[in-house]
Order: sequence, then C-alpha cells, then structure tokens
Amino acid sequence: MSSTTATVVAVLAALVVSVLLGRVLVWAVLKRVEPGPAVPGVLRGGAWIGMLERLAITGSVLAGFPEAVAVVLAVKGLGRYPELREAHPDRRSPAAERFIIGTLASYSWAGLCGVVGILVLGKVS
Repeated sequence: MSSTTATVVAVLAALVVSVLLGRVLVWAVLKRVEPGPAVPGVLRGGAWIGMLERLAITGSVLAGFPEAVAVVLAVKGLGRYPELREAHPDRRSPAAERFIIGTLASYSWAGLCGVVGILVLGKVS
C-alpha cells in the first residue's frame, strides 16, 4: 500500500469512527444522564447536526486547523439559542442541559478521533 493510499485510508477511518461511533457514544451518555424517554420535538435534528459537527471537528483537527472548532461551536450555539431560550424562558431548560452534555460529549469524541488520526498519520507517512 502506498503512502498516499495509507493516508487516505487513515483520514477516512478517523472521520467514519468519529461520526458513526460518536453517535452511539453520545446516545449512551445522554441515556445515562437522562434515562427517561426523549421529549419529541425538543432540539429536532440533533443527531444529524451532531454527525456533521463531528465530521467538521475531526476534519479540521486532521487538516491542522483546530481553530475551526470554535467556529463550529459558535454556529451551533447561535443556531440553537432561540430554540433553547423559548423552551423555558423563566427557568433552566432540560433541553439546555441536554444540549450542553451532548455537545461536550460529541466535541470531546471528535477531538480525540482527530488527535488519534494525527498520530496514525504520523506512523503511515
């Protein structure tokens, strides 16, 4: 296997593990924290958004541009703020806690996958 092929395989593997295994990991964390049934309609699209975020974060770390993580976080926060604020304007929202816990678990996993990917890339190139 050539060095270029090994690099492509390593990058794709890191991205796939980040996105797909990250979905299972975040689901497990949220189930542990919030064992009851999920409230329908609260933070719709979260699973898809999470997968895209992990793809962006892991990709940016692998590309040597970890500053992009701040951009992803800002876009997510600004995009979800109105929905989180409307959920319970007079008190702390369970949706906000779910948002924070899920985001932290997702971003931590994506960053870890990026760092492991960089270590693997160092071995194959």
